[in-house]
Amino acid sequence: MQSEQQEEEPLRGICYKCLRPLVSCYCKYIKPFDSGVKFVLLMHPKEAKRQRTGTGRLAHLTLEGSEILVGVDFTENARLNALLSDPAYYPVLLYPGPDAWTAGKEGFREKLAGRKLLVIIIDSTWACSKKMIKLSKNVLALPKFSFSGSYRSIYTFKREPKEYCVSSIESCYYLIKELQAASIVPKAIEPEPLMDVFRELVKFQLQKENERISLGLPGTHAYDWKYTTLKKVPGEEEGGSLSPSQSPAP
Repeated sequence: MQSEQQEEEPLRGICYKCLRPLVSCYCKYIKPFDSGVKFVLLMHPKEAKRQRTGTGRLAHLTLEGSEILVGVDFTENARLNALLSDPAYYPVLLYPGPDAWTAGKEGFREKLAGRKLLVIIIDSTWACSKKMIKLSKNVLALPKFSFSGSYRSIYTFKREPKEYCVSSIESCYYLIKELQAASIVPKAIEPEPLMDVFRELVKFQLQKENERISLGLPGTHAYDWKYTTLKKVPGEEEGGSLSPSQSPAP
């Protein structure tokens, strides 16, 4: 009896690195690298509790030197304010807008003036993000930064509010790619580990959803009863993970 319990306990355990159940831990897919950019993810408390499908933590584990700060109003957050006032960094808020900088926009390189780019990413729902920015006066005052290209998320098991919305981990990936195109981040840096672990997350979630549908089980959301059609799992027919060619193009 005791030996059976000892065998079952690891299956019920949680990986304290990726915060996934041990049976579906993503750590074997995580390959940390130095992106040449300082990423700070401001995570809403609701997002912090929903780590099973959240991509912010996976991005953090993959991006060396990145940080996660949890809260709603960061105006008085000592760590964030220390980073924003550090002369070694040029801080920006990743957020769309007509006045937003892009990597290739004329004058942006001069703005950096040799400083390391510090990118603040709001890791939350669209509605909560707006509230967080409005309350956080220090974040609201930051220059905005956005993409010059248009991207579609491969987060196919989750509906985004707008077609152009991408997950936190995809945002980091596309930002690095655009900074490389503008010769701000060295082209030798390989950001694919971000998309590699993300594709495994997508694949796992689609497989679990198909399992739920096949067994006729209820979902975690009230509206899940509507979805009874099995979803295509990209890469499954080849017996592997999603291939780079299946990622969205700009």
